[in-house]
Amino acid sequence: MITTQTYLNENLPSILDELFTLIRIPSVSAHQHAKDALYQCADKWVDVLLKSGVDKALVMATDGNPVVYAEKLVDESLPTVLVYGHYDVMPAEPLELWKSLPFEPEVRDGKIFARGADDDKGQSFMHAKAFEYLVQTGQLNCNVKFLLEGEEEIGSPNLEAFCEANKSLLTCDTILVSDTSMLAADTPSITTGLRGLAYWQIEVTGANRDLHSGIFGGAVANPINELSKILAQLTDEQGRITIPGFYDRVQELSPEEKKLIDQVPFNEEMYKQNLGISQLYGEKGYSTIERTGVRPTLDICGIWGGYTGEGSKTVLPSKAYAKLSARLVPDQDHHEIMQLVADHLRAIAPGHVKIDVIPLHGAASYVCPIDSPAYKAAEQAYEKVFGVRPLPVRRGGSIGVVPVFEKVLGVKPILMGFGLESDAIHSPNENFPLEMFTKGIETIVAFYGYYCLKSKV
Repeated sequence: MITTQTYLNENLPSILDELFTLIRIPSVSAHQHAKDALYQCADKWVDVLLKSGVDKALVMATDGNPVVYAEKLVDESLPTVLVYGHYDVMPAEPLELWKSLPFEPEVRDGKIFARGADDDKGQSFMHAKAFEYLVQTGQLNCNVKFLLEGEEEIGSPNLEAFCEANKSLLTCDTILVSDTSMLAADTPSITTGLRGLAYWQIEVTGANRDLHSGIFGGAVANPINELSKILAQLTDEQGRITIPGFYDRVQELSPEEKKLIDQVPFNEEMYKQNLGISQLYGEKGYSTIERTGVRPTLDICGIWGGYTGEGSKTVLPSKAYAKLSARLVPDQDHHEIMQLVADHLRAIAPGHVKIDVIPLHGAASYVCPIDSPAYKAAEQAYEKVFGVRPLPVRRGGSIGVVPVFEKVLGVKPILMGFGLESDAIHSPNENFPLEMFTKGIETIVAFYGYYCLKSKV
């Protein structure tokens, strides 16, 4: 029987051509003018999955961008794996920082450079090719379903409703998600936790119009000054968030979890060097790994107002704005935190300005057990391909759909990511090493072998 490596070696040029066709479609969900591209990408995914061997594939409507669903049902007595991915991508701007065109994939230095090369067209495509190999070699011994959405990069606002409306269609025994990363190319890891998210926009208003700072300065409050004072009160010198009740539901780590975190390799000097900083900063009493994976945060993501153009303009602005985000951990509820922070901001705002706090979106946190049959199968698969046992690692990011799957479908997803920190997802020059692309396919193939074998026992 042809091995996965041989199959990839013989077919890699055509596999990449097929992936590049997907990447060339600028399916940016944040851009309203990209609707046609999003539908085009969904249609192309149908072609890809039919070619890979599914029995049926179709584009299904939501209140936003469409979902692609596909399936191959081998035998109802066999376990069913649901594969999730997303075909939308982040905006490519700033374009001038790219060394090659973002939607014209280019292979150089052993890496695929393009928007979506990793996140998430490249990683989703690995599953299609692993599935194709299993079908063509007669090794597929379970049912497989695919679900690809077009709104992940804008918070998956319509996927929960889609899942609720299609529970029976999406019935499965486990869910595979490849939208995360590993610690390093030689240090495989499986993401076992994601932080939740809450996000707000703040608007502070002073006078009913912009004013001359010479005539009115000293008599009328400056919204930028006041907004800065408000935001400065949200954290203290120890890096702790000062909002009453913010930490009330935070789940503390067990001694066993702390031991697992201590196993994660971390070079602080290299970390600082890569970021171009001389010192690290964060909540006192916790390591950097803990701060970025298992502790909540509150950050100002943007702040603006007044005159920011060339030269000077002596204006006392009418309004000032900020965007604020919190990363949340078990058992913080993002709805509760949304309200808690909004109430606190309104309470501390001085009477000489008006403040509006607008919740934008949120997501729940997620923790995956490391003793389930699906996790153990993933663990064995990584070890087979990479030669070492993968470390369980909690990550600081958020993938809103992952806790949605747990909530709606009652299944805990396995986060089998193959990206690297150097892949620059969401940034100019996003890339995906060919080595990780091919090893990812091999690992997914191995997962099916171990998981279906365990499920039959």
